[in-house]
Amino acid sequence: MGLKILSIVWGVQNLERAIAFWSEALNYRLKRNPDPDFAILIPIVGDGMQLSLKLTRSEEPKRHHIDLITENQEAEVQRLLSIGAAKMEEWDYEQNADYVVLLDPEGNSFCVVQA
Repeated sequence: MGLKILSIVWGVQNLERAIAFWSEALNYRLKRNPDPDFAILIPIVGDGMQLSLKLTRSEEPKRHHIDLITENQEAEVQRLLSIGAAKMEEWDYEQNADYVVLLDPEGNSFCVVQA
């Protein structure tokens, strides 16, 4: 078992501007065509952590969270719950979601993604 950081998810209010800025700032590129509200940036050269950009509505506070990736999501979720994490109640998962949303003991959300 083991968890690795997959990406930092950065809340933004202008997705196109954020893609341009962070790509230039970090020497990153789009991993794939962005969704209307979500984009993933990766290093142009070499390995490195992903930066995911999540569009937020202007009245929402900007939210940032961490995505963790594992080969055994079910076991890791159970392990995290046993050490103090909690399941996020009332999360609207899309069909075939590959992630589970949890809360750390401070109430901060994070995702556990199946590799």
